[in-house]
Amino acid sequence: MVHNCKGYAARDPSGQMSPYDFDRREVGADDVHLKILYCGMCHSDLHQVRGEWGNSTFPMVPGHEITGVVEKVGSNVTKFKVGDKAAVGCMVNSCGSCKHCVVDCEQYCPKCIFTYNAKDVDGTTTQGGYSTHVVVNERFVLKFPENLPLDAGAPLLCAGITVYSPMKYFGLDKEGLRLAVVGLGGLGHMAVKIGKAMGMHVTVVSTHDGKKSIAMEGLGADSFLVSKDEVAMQEAAGTFDGIIDTVSAKHDFGMYCSLLDTNGKYVVVGAPPEPFDVNVFGLLFKRITLGGSLIGGIKETQEMLDFCSAKNIVADIEKVPMDYVNTAMERMLAGDVKFRFVLDLATI
Repeated sequence: MVHNCKGYAARDPSGQMSPYDFDRREVGADDVHLKILYCGMCHSDLHQVRGEWGNSTFPMVPGHEITGVVEKVGSNVTKFKVGDKAAVGCMVNSCGSCKHCVVDCEQYCPKCIFTYNAKDVDGTTTQGGYSTHVVVNERFVLKFPENLPLDAGAPLLCAGITVYSPMKYFGLDKEGLRLAVVGLGGLGHMAVKIGKAMGMHVTVVSTHDGKKSIAMEGLGADSFLVSKDEVAMQEAAGTFDGIIDTVSAKHDFGMYCSLLDTNGKYVVVGAPPEPFDVNVFGLLFKRITLGGSLIGGIKETQEMLDFCSAKNIVADIEKVPMDYVNTAMERMLAGDVKFRFVLDLATI
């Protein structure tokens, strides 16, 4: 049997990826057919292909940082035409009518359909962007800025919106605010770039000083703090208005909470598999807000893309061929990437 889409899939929780041919649906009246040119490799892809979140369905084609060119449109589509640069992020559908959807927060819709490893409206399992094309309802396709490159811009679809949305929601977007970014990976380096573009004073917090030069000279961070330096951490205690915590491994939240000033906001966007402990008194005595955030709605994601277009913000990437995907996964697990792998789908 000949299938209409080529991709790479994990067949089991070993996470090993290999070529996989499958079928995308035909273009419906409200659909956009996007030829995928690039797909960023998110850390959540690694968790999912290894079954670490307990909800993985195999075979799985991951990938939700998708950019490309429109090849076909349905008869009802009005926002896109053949040849347009476009993008697809972490969602491909939602109910459209619940209390979350009506305020453009589709990511919290109980019937939100994620780009991969989810049940689509027809009962099939969604498959992601490690593939040659995707067919998506027009409402969940984004206009990609003409002035940004499709490869380095791909990680904006998850890494970019994941840090932009909480900055806006929690008010950590004002000029002069003191923001600490915990972790300097795919999410962290986007938080530095976006935070600086918003006019904040940005400090990177890392476990060692190996990334100090690239944080300050390469990304424009104002300062760098080593979390294992007890003296430096004590001196920095109580000096930040907000923290964006991007770390996806288990770590000491209480230690970082101490960095916040009274009324500070601690926002978690990384997703460690294990639960974490919090000393409640550390929150009570400084009226600290502890929150989380999941990507952003479609309207806000488009807003983020337009903001990045105006500020000329893209990710720092290492572009790799499709057959490098397993090595890239291992390197991502080891933290050996600055700062996002992007798959070149022309090489599939």
